[in-house]
Amino acid sequence: MREFFKVLKYIVPYWFRASLNVIFNVLSALFALFSFTMTVPFLRILFDTQSLVLEKVPLEMTKDSLGNNLNYLISYLITNHGKGEALMYVSIGVIFVTFLKASFRYLANHFLAPVRTGVEKDIRNDIYRKILRLPLSYYTDARKGDVISRISTDVKEVEVSIMSSLEMLFRDPITILIFLTSMFVINVKLTLLALIMLPISGVLIGRIGKKLKTTAFKGRKKMGILISVIEETLSGLRIIKAFNAEEHFEGVFGQTNNTFARLQKTVHRRRYLAGPLSEFLSTTVMMVLMFYGGNLVLSGDSGLSSELFIAYIIIFSQLIVPAKNISTAYFNIQKGMASMDRINYILNAEETIKDVDNPVSISDFNDSIVFRDVDFSYNTEPVLKKINLTVKRGQTIALVGQSGGGKSTLADLVPRFIDPQGGEVLLDGISVKQYKIKDLRNLMGIVNQEPILFNDSFYNNIAFGVNGSRRDAVINAAKAANAHDFIMETPDGYESNIGERGGKLSGGQRQRLSIARALLKDPPILIFDEATSSLDTESERLVQDAIEKLKENRTTLVIAHRLSTIKNADMICVIHEGKVVESGKHEELLTKKGYYYKLHNLQVEK
Repeated sequence: MREFFKVLKYIVPYWFRASLNVIFNVLSALFALFSFTMTVPFLRILFDTQSLVLEKVPLEMTKDSLGNNLNYLISYLITNHGKGEALMYVSIGVIFVTFLKASFRYLANHFLAPVRTGVEKDIRNDIYRKILRLPLSYYTDARKGDVISRISTDVKEVEVSIMSSLEMLFRDPITILIFLTSMFVINVKLTLLALIMLPISGVLIGRIGKKLKTTAFKGRKKMGILISVIEETLSGLRIIKAFNAEEHFEGVFGQTNNTFARLQKTVHRRRYLAGPLSEFLSTTVMMVLMFYGGNLVLSGDSGLSSELFIAYIIIFSQLIVPAKNISTAYFNIQKGMASMDRINYILNAEETIKDVDNPVSISDFNDSIVFRDVDFSYNTEPVLKKINLTVKRGQTIALVGQSGGGKSTLADLVPRFIDPQGGEVLLDGISVKQYKIKDLRNLMGIVNQEPILFNDSFYNNIAFGVNGSRRDAVINAAKAANAHDFIMETPDGYESNIGERGGKLSGGQRQRLSIARALLKDPPILIFDEATSSLDTESERLVQDAIEKLKENRTTLVIAHRLSTIKNADMICVIHEGKVVESGKHEELLTKKGYYYKLHNLQVEK
């Protein structure tokens, strides 16, 4: 249960409401006990066994004082109003005490509600913050659908299974403690017998609960795979239809869904077993107590009267309900902990890209970017091997070469999306690891090969990440990227929504929006990863003109497939199998008739 107590740390910010819940639960349990003990004088009046008490003693919080004063009050009612009216007053008293008990129970749950919802909110916030801080390399192995499952269904399962059990855990142990104390007061032998038998029930319930957690964990994992299949289906629906692969994906989804359903069936059956099993075991204990206690009453020498024994049985019967609730809560907690284990997998993941202690602030780029003996591998597969490269301020450096050669990986090292496993990347003579990550990335404008846009307006997509941007600056950036005309053709202009991932736009339009976003940021360092690959010839020319205008006093790192777009670069680096095999200007490289010459001829022949 250590992991469960780690979950409870989320309750700390809500300690005041949690404390009120405990206080009102104590009051509810006390008034519940009082309503049950009032059945004793009620029975004594009914069976004419009540001896009149005509003198009251000083009121103290002791059994004898409370009992004497209660008997004195009942005797007064019998003497002055008769037994019938006395019964009526006792009945009204029980109703009033029960009303107080129910009111305090409602107040306890009233203050528990914000604790439950607050904890769920805080866990989800923690996961989302962690998702944003984890390095991009984490998501090369993690399925997006599984991550979505953890922040949605798993968090909800924690709320339903664990947080809903807090009501029982805060209330029922208190109720059991108060009721057990009263049972000890009535008869010690009977209560000791109950305490011997109840743990046996707990062991049986615990063994089933342990199996429930294992099965529930498998079920939650399978749900993550299920959501991954759905996410992949929605993302690739065009290709699925184009290749008539509907039946294949139906089969994959159906198989996964069937496995999930089988696991859930086992989970539900074991959880359903909790209530009947605890009820059966509790009833068995009660019958043993009735047999033993009945013999004590019949023997006449135990000091246990028939009225007290009936009150004892009533109190113990009420003890069954919270005991049953605790067993149910235990089952729910085991099921919820399976989801919490999956959540902790993300929360405990190592943040490899983070600020060092006392990081260096930076607000401008003044000299150079240097790659010194840089190595990088994905899953032990070398991608970059001893890369040495210097990019001077104001230069345009182009990276070309075969797909998978390491061009994008090299560019990702500059903004610290990843860190090299060997060597270092220096910016103005200082390792990029020493800078504040936020400051470092503020120096860069990045446009990816695949446009990344959000389900928002044109304006907000261009102004993304640039706080306080003026409207004229947004429009100028759009014009420079050749996006203004098609934006103005939409019904609401810059306020028109572009759909999820820019789904309402063509590929070239999406890319031009991405370029406009980078241009608006006006950074000293620009990184273009195949930025013009999705543009038609006319748009490509206009964007290239805009880039040429921006190159002055800026450093541009261009990853290019179309060699025609980087002819005027200050230096072209040919990367082959993770190494820089050639570097120089366009004409120089053609003269060498090496790798670049071959790449150029292949494109010319096309």
